[in-house]
Amino acid sequence: MQLRCGSTLLDLTLPKVMGVLNVTPDSFSDGGRYVSHAWALEHAEAMIEAGAVIIDVGGESTRPGAAPVSVEEELRRVIPVVEQLARSGRAVVSVDTSTPQVIRAAIAAGATLINDVRALQRPGALEAAAGADCAVCLVHMQGEPDTMQRRPEYTDVVAEVKHYLQGRVAACEAAGIDRERVVIDPGFGFGKTVAHNLALVRQLPELLALRLPVLLGMSRKSTIGVITGRPEGERVAGSLALAVAAVLRGAHIIRAHDVAETVDALKIAHAVQAGV
Repeated sequence: MQLRCGSTLLDLTLPKVMGVLNVTPDSFSDGGRYVSHAWALEHAEAMIEAGAVIIDVGGESTRPGAAPVSVEEELRRVIPVVEQLARSGRAVVSVDTSTPQVIRAAIAAGATLINDVRALQRPGALEAAAGADCAVCLVHMQGEPDTMQRRPEYTDVVAEVKHYLQGRVAACEAAGIDRERVVIDPGFGFGKTVAHNLALVRQLPELLALRLPVLLGMSRKSTIGVITGRPEGERVAGSLALAVAAVLRGAHIIRAHDVAETVDALKIAHAVQAGV
């Protein structure tokens, strides 16, 4: 399995880690820690040294209950960081955004992956991504960040998420985005209960039937807190356990805050699965 991000072809035979770089004051786990561009770049370099092959830069929090920010503010937070990271060429630079103006500016600044929790559904977003050679991550989300966790309901969460992602992949193909540039994400925690989240991990092979790379972002999320009783800063072990469970069921990319620990855990999981 491979993913083309601009001129970079990621070999996903060995699961890869996407490092989380939130340049926001209100992200659920590390909000405010890296709002300084210098601190953000220092943290990104540390994650790359630890083994992250993708750095995901986010300028607008999508945690449950998060309020939107202006386009201008998102651009101010994100673009200088993207430019510096892209210039170094040490990792694929991803931008976590749904905003067409930010998509275009990020691609111009050197980003080669757009990670969109709204799966390019905002007016102009699909066209902005299709007009470049970047990869796209299509995420499933029920509702919007400010309301998505109030009463999420599904008849069959796995079937419904799969159907939605199939539709968004088809929309990308119709817009001229090749399948080799598409990765799908079932949206762990985005309008889902604990039971919904666990069902998506348990039945991950259903999504793999779409024959596309699968990315999962589970790091430090509330489901782990519900199961373990741990606050955000004490969920490393739970995050690693979920990451390993996902990789053993076929996940290709894990989005994580704790990169070094996740890289090691995925190496072990892959070795067990591959028999090496």
